[in-house]
Amino acid sequence: MSHRGIHFNISERKVLLRLIDMVSIITVLYFLRDFFEFNYITVTKENWVWLFMLMLYISIFGTIFELYDLQKSSNLETTSTNIILTTSVTVLFYFFTPFLTPVLPDNRLQILYFYIAILLALFIWRLLYVYFIVSPRFYKKVLIVGETSNIKNIVEAFNNSDPNYKIVGFVNCETNVAKKIRLKVIKEFNPSEMLRVINDENISEIVISSYNSETITPEIYKDLMTLLKSGFSIKEYTQVYEDMAQRVPVQFVGKDFYKYFPFSRSNQNKMYLFFNRVFNVMISIIGLLMSVLILPLILLGNVFGNRGPLFYTQDRIGKNGLVFKIIKFRTMIEHAEKNGAEWSKKDDVRVTRFGKFLRHSRLDEIPQFINILKGEMNLIGPRPERPTIVDELSKLIPFYETRHIIEPGLTGWAQVKTRYGSSVDDSLLKLQYDLYYIKHRSFFLDLNIIMKTLSTMIFFRGQ
Repeated sequence: MSHRGIHFNISERKVLLRLIDMVSIITVLYFLRDFFEFNYITVTKENWVWLFMLMLYISIFGTIFELYDLQKSSNLETTSTNIILTTSVTVLFYFFTPFLTPVLPDNRLQILYFYIAILLALFIWRLLYVYFIVSPRFYKKVLIVGETSNIKNIVEAFNNSDPNYKIVGFVNCETNVAKKIRLKVIKEFNPSEMLRVINDENISEIVISSYNSETITPEIYKDLMTLLKSGFSIKEYTQVYEDMAQRVPVQFVGKDFYKYFPFSRSNQNKMYLFFNRVFNVMISIIGLLMSVLILPLILLGNVFGNRGPLFYTQDRIGKNGLVFKIIKFRTMIEHAEKNGAEWSKKDDVRVTRFGKFLRHSRLDEIPQFINILKGEMNLIGPRPERPTIVDELSKLIPFYETRHIIEPGLTGWAQVKTRYGSSVDDSLLKLQYDLYYIKHRSFFLDLNIIMKTLSTMIFFRGQ
């Protein structure tokens, strides 16, 4: 089978972006020394600490300014803005850490050379990435085999998760022709055409999207076994969905749910939980101390833009379903829910002028550091919801209460990956991300969330 095409998986492209960023910068700095008498930082083994700090800053600020977001990296206009932001902040921080970096040069032109060198290195490499690596020649071509009942949602999820993941077509394994649904989203092939399509379209992977394996006909099963024996990649759709979209597809999970929820050992790991608690306390104390500096401005904004009490408390559901009082800076008019609990919507008229600023900047969440110190919340975890909304959603969404097996968080995977929940559909999407966090909880995922939270605050994406 001629199915071996050249393509890069999501993890490979993320590593490639970071690695070539660093190689490009070092290469440009190396040649800059010879052509422009640049001596602020030279590429030698004696200066490895200086070079390491530069690469570290590029990696950190590149993550914060979304330089390694695959969707944004595929767009030259978006990635150009992110390159400028990353380079500017990196150079600024590099100059202000003289104990770990070179002393500022006497010739200030060297600073300009340094800035332009990093900017040029990143621009050249990202230009090549957009026009070559993201081009159709490197697409991972996929064929889906399964039923039509959930195919549309699967295709949309895959297309939104990875621009290089190309679904070529769909083989319907349903035997009842009368119930077949003709799809417009992708081309449908007859089961007898499967092997030919794999050859003709240079397919790299087959994804099985069937609720019940019994629906797969003997003919399709025989072809799949032949492919598997030849080393062809065949995967189950929920695993591909979870790996690509980074969320657990609870809407596709049935009675065999236990196969999809082998939750992270970190949830019971005493070492992880201890350091997690220490980190939570340290960040909360630092956050509260820093908030004292901006408290006068918040008080002033509250007087003119909110006109009422500064703080607001509300019942929320915590770990194991226990109720606690969450503390926030008030962002809505007084008595906003006099008729009962309501979903908060985008451009909600109940949100005050100053409240909009607090929400977009996430500053309204600062008082929740008190909840973290009390042990009612974590820095990272699923956002706590009100009891009435939890009762409502638990009846409509499967596994919704599973998100309460850990402490709720000030920020979380759902908060940095999706919009503010204002409907049942939004809550289902958030639940998928929350369960992904609980399932894969680790120090590295926590660090990733912190980076993305900083991006959310910098780009004012809070709601």
